Amino acid sequence: MSVVEPKPEPPARPEAGGVESPSVRSLAEVPTRIAVLGNPNVGKTTLFNRLAGVRHKTANFPGTTQEAHLGRLVGGSSAASGEAKASAPLLIDLPGVYSLSLNVAEAQICRAVLAGELAPMGTTPAAPDALLVVVDATNLLRTLALAAEAAAMGKPMVVAVNQMDVARRRGLHVDADALSQRLGCPVVAISARTGDGIDGLVSALRQPVQPLKEFGGLGERSEIEAWADSVYAEVASASSPVSNKLADRLDAAFTHPLVGVGLFAAVMTGLFWVIFRLANYPMDWIDALFGWAGGTVAGTLPEGPIQSLLVDGVIAGVGATVIFLPQIVLLFFLLSLLEGTGYLARAAFVIDRLLRPFGLSGHAFVPLLSGHACALPGIMAARAVPDRRDRIATILAVPFMSCTARIPVYVLLTTLLFPGRPGLQALAFTGCYALGVVAGLVTSLLFRRTVLKGKSLPMALELPAYRLPDLRLALLTTRDRAWVFLRKAGVVILGISVVLWWLGTYPQSPPPREAVELQAVATAIETTGQEVWVLESRPAFGLVQGEAVSAAEVRAQAESIAARHSARRTVLGRLGATMQPVFEPLGYDRQLVIGVLASFAAREVFVSTMAVQVIGREDFDEDNGIQDALANAKRDDGTPVFGTATSWSLLVYYVLAMQCLPTLAVTAREAGGWKWAGLQLGWMTMLAYVLAAAAYRIALAMGAS
Repeated sequence: MSVVEPKPEPPARPEAGGVESPSVRSLAEVPTRIAVLGNPNVGKTTLFNRLAGVRHKTANFPGTTQEAHLGRLVGGSSAASGEAKASAPLLIDLPGVYSLSLNVAEAQICRAVLAGELAPMGTTPAAPDALLVVVDATNLLRTLALAAEAAAMGKPMVVAVNQMDVARRRGLHVDADALSQRLGCPVVAISARTGDGIDGLVSALRQPVQPLKEFGGLGERSEIEAWADSVYAEVASASSPVSNKLADRLDAAFTHPLVGVGLFAAVMTGLFWVIFRLANYPMDWIDALFGWAGGTVAGTLPEGPIQSLLVDGVIAGVGATVIFLPQIVLLFFLLSLLEGTGYLARAAFVIDRLLRPFGLSGHAFVPLLSGHACALPGIMAARAVPDRRDRIATILAVPFMSCTARIPVYVLLTTLLFPGRPGLQALAFTGCYALGVVAGLVTSLLFRRTVLKGKSLPMALELPAYRLPDLRLALLTTRDRAWVFLRKAGVVILGISVVLWWLGTYPQSPPPREAVELQAVATAIETTGQEVWVLESRPAFGLVQGEAVSAAEVRAQAESIAARHSARRTVLGRLGATMQPVFEPLGYDRQLVIGVLASFAAREVFVSTMAVQVIGREDFDEDNGIQDALANAKRDDGTPVFGTATSWSLLVYYVLAMQCLPTLAVTAREAGGWKWAGLQLGWMTMLAYVLAAAAYRIALAMGAS
């Protein structure tokens, strides 16, 4: 099968529907902008990557969460002809859509782009010069209707019949020449996965042809479907259809109400095991890299605000975000492979039954799962939810999933609550995850019945054929997602880190008298070489009455006292003292309030912030001594900082609270405005505050300290 090239002055057919003369329809000039249109699961994006030579960029349509791939027509062997990339036609990969007339976001975007009213961010709105319509040779009848809708627009176009290799294996035949005659434009049989027919398609795209005028008379969707039925009978045939019993058996298992859920749990458990198992190595490398960078800068620049800004603000802040990149990369890569096999569609079908009572559809399942690694990719994965109300409800629910950033806080608090009792620690840890899931589902139920009230669209789900995943496409998808994460979230984290560094550093205060005196004692010890005995125990600083101390120990205690004194007088320290009455019902003192406020930048900041506030030094070892030091830490009134009731309150608070500003930024972008981010922040903060206060009061009533 080959491209049907337009021939000079072919004989006109009768008016009943023949091909018009090219002098009437005319050939289009070489187009400068080509829109790529097709149903979901027809291999449209795979074809786009072939045509763009992998040199494309990802953008969003303004005001939406729908992605657009932009690239230049440089694919095929003709790419070596010397045509400059900048002058090659621009390709715009439109969202997959079943019909242009549907009242869904994807169809609205397609209509606006085709009318020249909308363009991906970074480009100027203009109607495309030509269309590339992708149809599926294995499901031609369904995909022909969209081709007819596109032809009715009267734009020059080319039709690509994709997945011909799969069709041949199934005994299906498509007559591209006959289809070209019925449409009146070039039709090319291709396989985007293998590259067959791509050169012919590139040649056709450089000179598309306007379809027959008869398509202008097709108005209603039903007339288009009737046309598709008649054309399908004419151009498609099957020699000996192959029965795929294996696929039928797999579908029976994967979509079973009970077996399907169990299989899904096993698959996702394996996926997350791989993520957490393999990501440890690159995460350690990244951590070491940023540690080396911080040490190098600290050793190169003299002590002062510039060194502190770069080391404690920029490098530490950005490093704390980038360290999660391996998990995000692995997550998107593995999910892309799973999607490529056709399995995720089956999983969504099964989970749809479980999520429906809470106002969510099966489309929300992958975003909720992704949120257990990090809320940012989970929210971005909500782009796959077709209904807008369901999508926003999913975005509002995802941050309740216990992400990896919460793990250091969970470990610290469960260990303080149950020292030396790993069984109870594990039970409390599991309870944190369960509480987060329940809170997310209740949140969805609440908002779907109030601000997002409305009837959900049924989950129209096509089960694609089983196939080997496209490794190349998975790598491209992973690269795009990783770049979005680094470019967006990384910039936000950088700004937050600099602000927090400033708030936690200024104004600087001279060391208190006690610290000055201890420094003098340390100097005296170094000068005389005599031992000094502690006259008064200071447990908070590790000083025990009657024990001998060295100059280094005394100097360390002096620096610790000075650090605590300075921290209390910074903007962040004063803010903690001011806000303490607000958090008093939760059982938090000034030091805990500072830890809570600082961790709005990122949840894991809580542990290091508490180390500075409580212990007075930043160079602590989280694995050796931090928990004992925090367990014995005292408030200004001498009572424990981490009492049992307070620890329960903190644990509930960190399960439910929005302690991650980058998540708010991504929510604003993906949901379509800061009002949704504000609603998310307000709801999660209120819920966390109320339930944490309740946990504190219940623990006190049960006799906890």
